[in-house]
Amino acid sequence: MSNVYLKIPDDVRDLQGYVLTQVIRTSGSTPQKPGSSALFNRSGLVAGTVGGGVLEGKVQEIAMNPSVSDKSGIYVFNLDNSADKGEDALCGGKTGILVDSELHNHADVFNALKDSFSHRIPGIILTRIISRGRQGVGISRYWVTEKSFSEAGIRYPGLVESTVAEMLQSSKQGDFREIMIPSPEESISDVIFLESVIPPPRLLIAGAGHIGRALAKIGQMIGFEITVVDDRPEFANSDNIPWSDHIIADNIGKAVADLGKGKDLYIVIVTRGHRDDADVLRACISSDAAYVGMIGSKTKVELMRREFMEKNWATPEQWNRIYAPIGLDINSK
Repeated sequence: MSNVYLKIPDDVRDLQGYVLTQVIRTSGSTPQKPGSSALFNRSGLVAGTVGGGVLEGKVQEIAMNPSVSDKSGIYVFNLDNSADKGEDALCGGKTGILVDSELHNHADVFNALKDSFSHRIPGIILTRIISRGRQGVGISRYWVTEKSFSEAGIRYPGLVESTVAEMLQSSKQGDFREIMIPSPEESISDVIFLESVIPPPRLLIAGAGHIGRALAKIGQMIGFEITVVDDRPEFANSDNIPWSDHIIADNIGKAVADLGKGKDLYIVIVTRGHRDDADVLRACISSDAAYVGMIGSKTKVELMRREFMEKNWATPEQWNRIYAPIGLDINSK
């Protein structure tokens, strides 16, 4: 699954012309809720969405217009239900969108986020926005992980600190919070937004045949990070499975043994034959994966269960964790 922040260029010199937009407030019916983000450059949309359709078109106009987007700000859009000049009808709600055109000021934050993401470390991106009327807005960003939080904490009021601690503990994908900071001056608005950035769950597919190929596509659509393993290079390649994040052409059992750990991992065994299925299952039956499933008829599964028990390859408790046959019961023949 692709995160918008991962699409921001690493080198600060490449950030010229990039604009990060994010829905920060909504009321009524809106196409996206707070936390939804989109990245633009002078050529148009790079990644993400703030709602699509008319709204996103208007945000893109702002992001691609240097005279407007060179100055960060918060833009409010009234989605008034009416069709205007042939445009599609809107939702009837109201949405506030942050336009950040000063990404070079936060390059180190985004790079730290990417580094954590690559090591599957969850965290929170903290965005502080201080609005001073006609003077515009000031944006500060911080990347907070459990380690950095415990070592240094954050220098904000107790509510912010306790909310960060709660969000780090829950590690809930898509968690987005807003906290107003009291300001001594009425003309100044000080607000902090907290957004959880959690690496997606992993789907490890053993087998790159027609089932593995279709499953990789479905997994990609619903937000998994996809790894496909097969010992046949003619199947284990990006031309055959373009939706996979990682493709490994190697001994399947060995590869699964190396990769098959972690409570955010879902393993699906769909190799080309009984022996390969058994090798893969032996490699992962004792893992701490969230899910292990294997394709097969009831007869095949029962024969394999007996073999595993007789040869002490698994305990009854370990076998009972396995989903086999795999899939949904749709009363097919």
